[in-house]
Order: sequence, then structure tokens, then C-alpha cells
Amino acid sequence: MVKLIECPRDAMQGLHEFIPTDTKVAYINKLLQVGFDTIDFGSFVSPKAIPQMADTAQVLERLNLDDTNTKLLAIVANMRGANDAVKYPQIDYLGYPFSISETFQIRNTNATIAESLDRVKGMQELCTAHNKTLVVYLSMGFGNPYGDEWNAEIVMKWMNELAKIGVHIVSLSDTIGVSTTDSIEYLFSHVIPEFPEIEIGAHLHTLVGESGAKIKAAYQSGCRRFDGALKGYGGCPMAKDDLTGNMPMENLIFYFAGKNEINIDMGVLYEAMEMAESVFPARG
Repeated sequence: MVKLIECPRDAMQGLHEFIPTDTKVAYINKLLQVGFDTIDFGSFVSPKAIPQMADTAQVLERLNLDDTNTKLLAIVANMRGANDAVKYPQIDYLGYPFSISETFQIRNTNATIAESLDRVKGMQELCTAHNKTLVVYLSMGFGNPYGDEWNAEIVMKWMNELAKIGVHIVSLSDTIGVSTTDSIEYLFSHVIPEFPEIEIGAHLHTLVGESGAKIKAAYQSGCRRFDGALKGYGGCPMAKDDLTGNMPMENLIFYFAGKNEINIDMGVLYEAMEMAESVFPARG
């Protein structure tokens, strides 16, 4: 079965106008009833860096987890955030953005790639000690706008390093929407067989018109874990200002529903999509 990870955190984090905590709680509680494998619901990062996520702990305490099998994932950027996140039994996964672009890693987490690898080691140990699972996002995994060297061999190099540490889930992330069907097919068809012990996911930012072909390319290349956000809202505020949006979750659902790969409550899904229109500002 395909795992779908809905990412309201990624959809919300770059918005300048603060979304009220009550609104976040109501929206995420609705998402918890749709049938997603995981909700990427918030982040334990500096409120100066991402003010929209300053209320993550308050949101977490008000989520209704009694009648859902959906798990929770929180993003962290350093060991301080990781130590904060592991205190909460409600959280199943900690996510860390590990960029293979030196420029972006410094910009995103104020650390070099080498320093970030040390953070991954520390986070992996912390997660193991607290019965959590670390998810590493290999960001800028399909290229970067900064002129830093990128090729498939570099991706494989860092995948090897993550495998040595014992990371169990890695999501190949197209942070700026530069992936093509060819690059998606090439990377997933090479990485997945090479690392059978690691669950390889796809976190693809994309133009809406390109989403279908990219989903198909990743799926046919063996990927069974996909991130998205309803209606394609959001993206990474630490990257370019003209960043393309998240993979529209509804496009993932419609594709995989036809293959009987998911178990989604379509009625609740449409309720969540309608709610999203009031949570997020109108586009254009």
C-alpha cells in the first residue's frame, strides 16, 4: 500500500499572516479523519525563523488522536528542537531537512553539511532512545539554484552516509520544483534497489500541471511514500521566493485511489478541502 503524508505544516509555514491556533487545531483534526498515514503537523524550530509554527506545542496538545490511526510528524532543525519534540508521546516521527546543497543547508538550518550529518547522528540516537523514528529529507535532492554541484552520484554518496547512521526513512525532496520525469525515474530506480533497508519517499514541489507525470514517474520507479498538501498550498520559505507549490494531495489521492493503493474517506477529504479554502489565503 502507498503511504500518503499530508503536510499542513509545509503549507502554512511560509505565510506572513499568523493562522490562529484554533484554526490550525480544527483543520488538523479534520485531516486526522481522512485516512492519511501521517500528518506533518508542525515544527519545533525558532519562532524567529518560522513564526507561523510558534504554537506547535499548543496545537499538539489539542489534537484528537483517540479515533485515528494517522501518525504525527514534527520537523526539527537542530538538537534543541529534537530534544523538545521527543518529550511528546503523541509524536511518532521527527523530520530533519538534510540538504546536499551546502548553501541551502546553511541558509535553512544554520549548519554546514558536515555539521548537519553530526546532527543526524545525534537525532537518530535520540529517536531510538525515545521510541521515535527519524525521517531525513534529502533536500535540494534534484538540483539547486545556488550553483552548488549536483548529480546522482552526490545523492548516492549522502544516502550511503545516512544508511551508515541507521536512518530508516529518507524522502528525496525537490525543494524548488526542478525535477523532471527523467530525473525522478533515474533517482528512484537507482536509490530504492540500492538501499532496500530504507523506506524511500518523494517530497516533490511542483507546478500543478506537472504533478501527474511526476507522481507516475516516482510510482513506476518503486516509490510508495508520497508527501503532499491539499490544493498544493505552501512550499519552503527558506528557498526562492518564486518557489512552486507542494504536490497537491488530492492529485495523489485520485491517482492512487484508481489503483486501490490507499484507504481514504473521500467524504471527509472533501470537507477538509473545503476547510482549506478558509484556512489559507486566496491565491492570485
